[in-house]
Amino acid sequence: VTKFKMPKDFKSLLDKQVVGPSTEVQTESDFPVQSFKPKVQMPFKRLPGQNPRQVEVERRRQLYLTFDIAELLASKGIDSNQLMPRHLDPDNMPAIEETKDSVFPIYLPLKVFDNDEYDCRTPEEWISLGLEPGSLDRKPVPGKALLPTDDVLGHEDPKSRELIYKWIDVGVLDYDKETELYLVHKTDKNGLVRNEEGKPILNGGITPEG
Repeated sequence: VTKFKMPKDFKSLLDKQVVGPSTEVQTESDFPVQSFKPKVQMPFKRLPGQNPRQVEVERRRQLYLTFDIAELLASKGIDSNQLMPRHLDPDNMPAIEETKDSVFPIYLPLKVFDNDEYDCRTPEEWISLGLEPGSLDRKPVPGKALLPTDDVLGHEDPKSRELIYKWIDVGVLDYDKETELYLVHKTDKNGLVRNEEGKPILNGGITPEG
């Protein structure tokens, strides 16, 4: 009798053994799986005739993934690029006869219209979605932010009339209670949230060195 000897390239042999299609997510992501799950107000023990909780969660997740905030605003006649206040240009003020709407430019910040009474989660709950079970590192949470396409000019002068604002996929890294602002980072072409070194950004970007 001889003992069982495992081949040295055992893992490569398993990788080549493909039985059939798999439901496993093959694409690489910097976002935790639970960060895409919607909040569902349902009991964990279902009553006869009701959908199981996991079924309802998956149905809503698939539904919410089909929504696009830019398309939803456009369907209501709202131009996302005009949501951001710009510097007033008194030399190019249109005459009242030439304007269909108000002659006054947009000058109120979005914060004036912000209402969190119907939010399903608090900011702290949204950020906590980046915590995976058994891990001390907090990953970013997926989201969309209205940001300028030009990062350099956007940081220098966010109200420049030359900027174009679009809804961009971001990773939410942190939240400031005092300013009520989120810290976000644009995703790259692969949908990843990486720093200049190509490493995933964890814990709001704070390194062990501070």
